[in-house]
Amino acid sequence: MGLPRLRGTSGGLRSKFPLITDIIPLSKSRLIILALIVASVVAYFIFDLDRFLTLEYIQGRLGAIENYKNENFATVALLYFFGYIIATSLSVPGAVWLTLLGGAVFGLFWGTLLVSFASSIGATLAFLVSRILLKDWVQGKFGDYMAPINRGIEKDGNFYLFSLRMVPIFPFFMVNLLMGLTPISVKSYYLVSQLGMFVATVVFVNAGSELAQINSLSGLVSGSLLFSFALLGIVPLAAKFLIDSIQRNRALRAYKKPAHFDTNVVVIGAGSAGLVAALIVAGAKARVVLIEKHQMGGDCLNTGCVPSKALIRSGRVASYLKQGAQYGLDNVSGEVNFRKVMERVQGVIKKIEPHDSVERFTSLGVDCEIGEARIVSPYEVEVNGKSIKTRSIIIATGARPLVPPIPGLGEIDYYTSDTIWELRELPERLLVVGGGPIGCELSQAFNNLGSKVIQVDLAPRIMTREDEEVSDKVMQRFAEEGITVLVSHKVVRFHKVNGVSLMEAEHNGEKVEIEFDKVLLAIGRKPNVEGFGLEELHVPLTKQGTLEVNEYLQTLYPNIYACGDVAGPYQFTHMASFQAWYAALNALAGGFKRSRVNYRVVPWATFTDPEVARVGINEQEAKASGIAYEITRFELDDLDRAIADQEAHGFIKVLTVPGKDKILGVTIVGYHAGELIGEFVFAMTHGMGLKKIAATTHIYPTMSEGNKFVANAWRSARLPEKLFPYMEKFFQWQRKEGKAGKGNQRISH
Repeated sequence: MGLPRLRGTSGGLRSKFPLITDIIPLSKSRLIILALIVASVVAYFIFDLDRFLTLEYIQGRLGAIENYKNENFATVALLYFFGYIIATSLSVPGAVWLTLLGGAVFGLFWGTLLVSFASSIGATLAFLVSRILLKDWVQGKFGDYMAPINRGIEKDGNFYLFSLRMVPIFPFFMVNLLMGLTPISVKSYYLVSQLGMFVATVVFVNAGSELAQINSLSGLVSGSLLFSFALLGIVPLAAKFLIDSIQRNRALRAYKKPAHFDTNVVVIGAGSAGLVAALIVAGAKARVVLIEKHQMGGDCLNTGCVPSKALIRSGRVASYLKQGAQYGLDNVSGEVNFRKVMERVQGVIKKIEPHDSVERFTSLGVDCEIGEARIVSPYEVEVNGKSIKTRSIIIATGARPLVPPIPGLGEIDYYTSDTIWELRELPERLLVVGGGPIGCELSQAFNNLGSKVIQVDLAPRIMTREDEEVSDKVMQRFAEEGITVLVSHKVVRFHKVNGVSLMEAEHNGEKVEIEFDKVLLAIGRKPNVEGFGLEELHVPLTKQGTLEVNEYLQTLYPNIYACGDVAGPYQFTHMASFQAWYAALNALAGGFKRSRVNYRVVPWATFTDPEVARVGINEQEAKASGIAYEITRFELDDLDRAIADQEAHGFIKVLTVPGKDKILGVTIVGYHAGELIGEFVFAMTHGMGLKKIAATTHIYPTMSEGNKFVANAWRSARLPEKLFPYMEKFFQWQRKEGKAGKGNQRISH
């Protein structure tokens, strides 16, 4: 057994003691702002300015200030106004005393007017300082954490800010600094602050008018007063809950709620999402009706995952036969019988079919209906001439292949990922339009089985969601296998000349014509949202054509949920099942408790050769989002099992938080990448980093050792190399000490 070999690289580490310019790139404007703040803070402490913001000082000078104000009202008002702005903008302690002073000197009306505008302007300036100095850095370094906060602020930021402003026990200077890091607009920040702080301003200014009678801060901020302020803060939160409830139920007002229900949940669509949702509801001992208009199992079983993987496997075996000499096998040959290949594919479907059958689901407590559903109201679904009254509806109708209106398409024999399984004769020349996962998988499968494949895509490379080096690896393998990949080609039209099918495309301004026998359209999928009542209910859609759902998977109607391809944003079978769990739970208990769906850890794989698997963000997404990262790699051509299996190609690439082992994302290209990624999915789901993987024993020789080696590469790159010379000297001393000790031993008989 050979010794495990380590090979990897890691991005350079910053110093453990970075300069401020490493944290905040200082432009001239930022430098000026920072210098002013530092100078102001230094002056505040050097000149002991906090002595002016004490109860004793204010009470002692109150009479003199009052007299001077009576003679020079405008001057005192302006000095107070701008002094308050400066103190607030610099987050100087003592704003409470300044507010009290305003009430004592100017009375309730003028004090409220001055403090209200001065505090809002000062708060906005502090907000701007935080935004200018820190926002870019914080958003860049903590982009993955800030993303949900940003979405919440964009959606309900004004209300959240208003709620915070209504609670004076929450430090206002912290609100200013933290909100400056979010995308809320300056205009909104000022206006909401002006309105939100008004009530508290009135209370404090009014208390200031009694300043002469106050002996300590506790006399002002008593328990009852703080309780009142807390209630003021609870009011807007309670109001938000009430408003949300009203908004959620507004859409239901037009429909009469039935006096009784026939079932708890109706699930429309028996694909991956619908089947899982129905099982969860039935497992909770609630009544569920599952409606499917075509085939149980949906696309995944009948036209998607299962048949495509069966076809890929047959193609892979055919490719192995061609490589027999590399394994020391002479005269290995095999003839592809395409009809039998497709019969095998159907046989695989038939073998798995009972898992998703009506009989099985009926035995598990699900009422199954084969027919076309129609949603009559949020409480009623019709199928097979009968009406079902239900408390909740889950839409899991999936998606279908997108067929664009390309001129001449109707004149030729074209297939989609739904209909390609009807083929029983292998196309001599197959044209595949689309460079995504489906197009790439089927291009290689048909090429392995003997078709001459030409793949065309509008993008400058295939698999554009992956890093460029990943696309290059797959394109390189396609070229070696004889697949012609034409990128940056725009399909213009299809036509026939003397019975020959032709595609006309445009490439760099020039016309290109390609002959083919059959064409497979694999350019995307369109959610199934039409034809079963959603149009009449005016359920809104997203720009991508999916149903618009919130974080609880609710549509416009709070009791109608959606999951799977029809809801997006990920069109993966495993994500459909993942969403179905949340949709089912919320459909059952949404009136009492709702669970947010979390897309923090989303894995997927493309089953080409080499396989491509990914979880979390990749490098191009990190760059686009401004997320700081470090890269650690392990090349699979150095892995013993990969070498033994003649699969020594590909890599594991891990993105981590700078200076930490926290995993941001992993991309694996190579043999069984879809299996290898599982360890990283588990680690990310449960908050484990590379150190945990490095400390886990992996069987030798397996492909999974690559995961351990990349974790070790991360750890090795962070060894304290500066200490190595001292360690070497220490061990040298140990050896010498050992010799000295041996020489001094006494021999006794």
